[in-house]
Order: sequence, then C-alpha cells, then structure tokens
Amino acid sequence: MAWYYISREESFSFPVQDVRMACPQGEMEKKVTLLIGNYTRDHPMFLHLNDYFWVKNRSPYELPYGTKGSEDILLRVLAITSYSVPESIQRVSAGDGKRDANGTGHGEIGTRMQYPLPHLVLPPLRLNNAPVHGYEADVGSKTTMRLFYPESAHFDPRRENNPDTLLVLVPFKPMDFQWLEMILNDKKRIRKGFWKQPPLIWDANPEQVRILNPYFMEITAAKLLNLSMKQPRKIKQKPTTGLLAITLALHFCDLVHIAGFGYPNSANKKQSIHYYEQITLKSMAASEHNVSHEALAIKRMLELGVVKNLTHF
Repeated sequence: MAWYYISREESFSFPVQDVRMACPQGEMEKKVTLLIGNYTRDHPMFLHLNDYFWVKNRSPYELPYGTKGSEDILLRVLAITSYSVPESIQRVSAGDGKRDANGTGHGEIGTRMQYPLPHLVLPPLRLNNAPVHGYEADVGSKTTMRLFYPESAHFDPRRENNPDTLLVLVPFKPMDFQWLEMILNDKKRIRKGFWKQPPLIWDANPEQVRILNPYFMEITAAKLLNLSMKQPRKIKQKPTTGLLAITLALHFCDLVHIAGFGYPNSANKKQSIHYYEQITLKSMAASEHNVSHEALAIKRMLELGVVKNLTHF
C-alpha cells in the first residue's frame, strides 16, 4: 500500500483521538466480525520458538500464508531473534483502556502523540523503507514497529528507527528467512531468489527482530480480498504490506484511523506513490498486488465503520 506525497509546505496535523471518544468496549469486534468470519484476537502477533522447537507446528499453507515446508530454516531464525511483545504494545485487557491506531499517510500506522498507559498502546507502525530522518516535521520521529521484507529493507535500522523499534519481518517466501539468517549470522550471502537485490549489510540488533505471524497475511488475503489460498503459481496475488498492517491493527486495536491510503488514478502516470521517492504506478505493473481490489476492500471497511479515514479516499 502506498501513501500520497505530502510536502512540508502542504503539511498538516492529524487529530489525535481523545480517550473519552474511544470506541465502546466490544464495538470493534462486532464490526470486524462482519468482514472476518470466526474473528478472534487470540492469535499471537509474532512467531514463537517453542511452537516449532518443542511442538511440530503443522501449518496447512506455505508462505506467505503459513510456514509449511519452511519449518527448519524458520527454527534457526527464531533461535537467533526474539518473539516477546513489549509491554508498551501489549493488548490492554477489558476495562483497562483502548487501542488507537492512527495512520498518518506517511508510511505508518499509529498515533503521533504518546499517552501514558493504558490510554495508548500502539504508537506509529511504519512500513518497508519509509524514511524518518529528514522528514520528522511531516512524519514524526517515533517508530514502535516497522514491517518489512528483504527487498524493502533498504533503510538504516539505527538511523531510521528508535533504539527500541521492533523490526518485524513479513515473510513472503523461504528465501526471506534465509536472507535474515545470513545477515544476522554473517554467513555467505546468496543473491538469487529475490525480485530485487536486498541489502547485503544490515546493521540490526537481533534482539529487536521479530517474525510476523503469517496468520494475519492469511486473513488479509482470504477474508478481506477473498483470495484462494491455493492459487496457481503463475497467477498468484498477494496483499500489500499496507493492507496487512490494517488487518494487524484490527486484531490489536479498538480504534483504527488511516490517512493517505490509496493510489493515483490509473490514468495518472506521473503522480508519485511514495512521499520519499519518485516512483509511479508503472512500478506496480509487474507486482503480485491488485491495488484496485485492495481499494475496494478499504472502501468496504470505511462503509462499515471498521476503520476511520482522516483524509480523502
């Protein structure tokens, strides 16, 4: 998912949800159930080592919707990373407060301001290589989590994030696990198997690295986009990390605000789709993402009141 460019001259502030206006307890679950059958908040955000070391976790799907066939390499990666959820983003129990995720249209989902717990639990969540350094006036400086995959990891993990930022790998294929293992263990690099060359040097702290539970990608594809989990290999379609981020927020937040989600009209060949680089819709032509399909999914969420939009969609 992309965000429209907002320059410093066009910068504006997004309203921060007042806790007194928070969604009534259980209201989010009722609305999301209309979109996602068998909706539950019981699935962990990250993959856990003990799920694969002590118990043979048999997933029915291959990546990106499950871990079938990738258990061995995943086990090695989980052994050198972490899977704990910091207290600052753990889901608040009933009656303790509300989760509020505000997307600001700059490659992030989260709020600009931080309230003491329990009022705010999920501050900014950024996607891929969206930079912070040099754009603080527009996008803020706090990053709680950054979702990425190897080809989108072209960012400085230390300069573009905070010391406590969680770097969350979204695995699309087994090679993504191999890349992470090579980087963190400083093994011989493999250059093949990626649609774009990922970083060969990536200065990240393994303690801050997590593996996103593929369950959320499965739900995004099957429930929001109505995609088959067994698509022919030649015509596979996958959700973007933007739509995935919304799905993740729906499972851990009681309020989800988005801003700037969308793409230029298909006839507009010159409009940039990111605020930080001059690339257009042409770059999406060969991707496995159907942005028109995703736009309809977001429109449906807006109509049901599952998410609230702070800008025009």
